[in-house]
This record gives sequence, C-alpha cells and structure tokens, in this order.
Amino acid sequence: MRFHPPLEEGRLIRRYKRFLADIETVDGELLTIHCPNTGSMLNCQVEGGQVWFSRSNDPKRKLPGTWEVGETPQGRLFCVNTGRANGLIEEALRASVITELNGFTGLKREVAYGQESSRIDFRLDYPSGPAYVEVKSVTLGYDGSLVAAFPDAVTQRGAKHLRELAHLARDGIRAVQLYCVNLTGIEAVRPAEEIDSAYAAALREAVACGVEVLAYGVRLTHEEMVVDRRLDVLLNG
Repeated sequence: MRFHPPLEEGRLIRRYKRFLADIETVDGELLTIHCPNTGSMLNCQVEGGQVWFSRSNDPKRKLPGTWEVGETPQGRLFCVNTGRANGLIEEALRASVITELNGFTGLKREVAYGQESSRIDFRLDYPSGPAYVEVKSVTLGYDGSLVAAFPDAVTQRGAKHLRELAHLARDGIRAVQLYCVNLTGIEAVRPAEEIDSAYAAALREAVACGVEVLAYGVRLTHEEMVVDRRLDVLLNG
C-alpha cells in the first residue's frame, strides 16, 4: 500500500480531544489535522516528534489533512491511521502472505454476525466452510522491547469481539483474531494485561474455545506499508 499522493512531513505540537492534532509543517505552516485513532497512542506520540500526513483539498472537509505516520521517542515508525489496517490485511490475504489463511474462494468485508450484533472485518469462504477474521491494529511498544502489546487503552468493544469469535469456535466455525502490527522493530505481540486485564482474560478464554490467534508485522516507511512477516503471539506476556 503506497501513500498517494505522497505524505507531507511536519512535527507534532499536540494531540487533543482524541481526534485532533496540531502540527507544524516543514515550511512553518500551522495546521490542525484529523487523528484517526481511537486509542491512547501510549508510548507513540511525543510533542515535537516527526509526523507524516496526507493533505486533502476537499472543501467539504472540516480539517485539511489526516495524520498517517509518526515516529516514537525510540525512533520507531508507527501508523496512526487505524483505518488502514483492514486494507493492508486484504492486500496480504489476496497476495497469499498470510499463509494460514490461504486457499479461500471468496472474501467479504464488514459482514454482520454473532450474538451481540457485531460485524466481522473479513469472512473468508473455503470449500470446507467460512472463516471469520477480526483485525486489530497494534502500535503499543515499550522502550527496548521487541514485544508489542494490545490494547493501548481499555476496550470493551475488543472483548466483545473476542466473545463473538469464541461463540463461533464453540460451534465448530473457524474464528481468527489477527493482529496487524503497525509498529517497526517488533518480533512478537502479547495482551496488554497491565492496561486491560479483562481483554487479556477474554483473549485466553477465546483461545481455549478454539479461536486462532495470528500476528503479522508491517514494513512501514513514510512512502508505503506492506504486511511482510509473521510474528509470535505470547498469550501469557
């Protein structure tokens, strides 16, 4: 996935009200842009840090751009725009990068399912039956660690998705939790029990019910994003 048009560079002044970020471009222009990330972005955002953003000339938009990529205090790049994760994963699925999910004959996005009025990110159809795949974007890392964690804030919605997957698995339907790690310099993923113990417990319960858990890393620059490798999943930290 290449960024088109090319991203512009700036520095972060502050992020606030969750979805707003004040930045200064390399030309000294001061802008308020959209921050498309519902999480805390813990250990990612730093005032004065580098940002790359896409600019919009759409007169209907309230804000002139979207924060896409940032740099952590440790020099790692991370994707701010969580909405890109599903597009990345679809590219990887169609390119047979995620080998555990190869061989599907049909792919549908945002399919209604479950007992709690949910929508699954992907339903993959196989001759043997469907597989339901939930995708989460991971950006939480810790200084000096090669292990990323999810979530970066308490997520009741994330626990709900795990319950839905567990219901499917109990009924003999293939269910997959897939972590798309949009942070460079990472080799494994774990549940962030120190942030959301309920989510960590729900993940382990889902696995006990037969839910598959996969994690894939992304090669990320300010020019492109590509899912390129499988990562380890450490269920117990």
